[in-house]
Amino acid sequence: MSTFDLVLDAPADTPLGRGIKHIGIGKYGSKPLPPDLLAECRSALSDPSTHPLQRGAFLGALLAKGPTPDERTLEDVIGKGAFSHPTFFINKVCPELPVGLLPIATKLVRGHLLQVSEARQLGDYLFGEGNCESFRGMAASIMRVRHETNDEYQGLMEAAESTFSPGFGPISCADRPLVQLAEPFDGVENGYLITPILAKFFQQRGYGAVSLVGRSGGPKFTLNAHDLYMHLGCQFLQSNHELDTPLEPFGWVLDQKALSPALNRWVDRRRTIIKRPFLATLEKVLNPCHAQILVTSVFHITYQLKMAELALIAGFDAAIVLKRGLEGSLSPSTSRASGVLCAVRTPKGHLFYQHFDADLPAFAQFRTESETHHPHPQASDNARLVRQFLRTGHSDDADFDNRVRFAKALYSRGLDWIEGQLK
Repeated sequence: MSTFDLVLDAPADTPLGRGIKHIGIGKYGSKPLPPDLLAECRSALSDPSTHPLQRGAFLGALLAKGPTPDERTLEDVIGKGAFSHPTFFINKVCPELPVGLLPIATKLVRGHLLQVSEARQLGDYLFGEGNCESFRGMAASIMRVRHETNDEYQGLMEAAESTFSPGFGPISCADRPLVQLAEPFDGVENGYLITPILAKFFQQRGYGAVSLVGRSGGPKFTLNAHDLYMHLGCQFLQSNHELDTPLEPFGWVLDQKALSPALNRWVDRRRTIIKRPFLATLEKVLNPCHAQILVTSVFHITYQLKMAELALIAGFDAAIVLKRGLEGSLSPSTSRASGVLCAVRTPKGHLFYQHFDADLPAFAQFRTESETHHPHPQASDNARLVRQFLRTGHSDDADFDNRVRFAKALYSRGLDWIEGQLK
């Protein structure tokens, strides 16, 4: 299947797209399909022109959620007893799947967890050239709804690393420790990003800054760090060999498309299957430039520790993970319960964790009663604010300035603690 074929116009408006949005929420939040939508999904599953990625993603979410008696009637268009017989189900839904993947597919359908080696094998297929798109959608959907384990992430991470372009191999030419900044690639819809200013801040602390960016896989498409850096005219990194030349003022920017064409192809798949699969997390913790510290963010507090753990698995010595940033970005919320979790693996191999919450007295001056919203932010306006702040220490947006100063204070507290642990 070509990259063009991976793209589906208005994927959320198809019957299976609406079904995915309804049931593909998560293992604690999924709801049964209402009768009218169930009927539409039944018709879509019977239609040979239905997109195979959506077919797989819908059925994967349904299995991970657990089909209700009414939803089990969808077996009529797959095969009688399909939901109760995994091998039969896979042969019906994924007839093009290589025989060697059948044991892994069976484990997924049964709700079992994968070992690292199995997840690596799965990842090799997900990122490879095999033409069974229904299985790709199904596997990504099952793992997302029931939540991926660290072992599964490790195997998928190893598979993703094997797709890196030759310039991002095991050697780094950086002349200083690197900090990698990575926030959700789908960006924001109601505010401005401060990522380039944070990159400058870490450079002033003596680090090289690398910002990982890429096209948005959704569900938001308004403004992300890739758009912002494009409007700032930043030079994009093409190889680790370029890390021996420090760049001012924002450091280096690595576009996922240059890092791995295989990962970039998944952007189109993600738009078609709608929900955010494993890559929304994985792409932020990949460490192609061999950075020492990861600075990243999560919106859901339950993922804060997992992100820190994955960072250490990826080879970072330390991580700063912001919780509940503005729309999940690296910009801290000034009114909600925000803060950072810092994690360190010391030279002796010991692991330490430390929280710094936004309600500490040291941050009281930055707190506000509510957030200022900027609906439909434009990259050109965001770039203007970034340039103004870096040139004069302030911009014409007081909320933006306050958020930047809050972020610097918060990340500085975390970085001080990390440096103390790594001595």
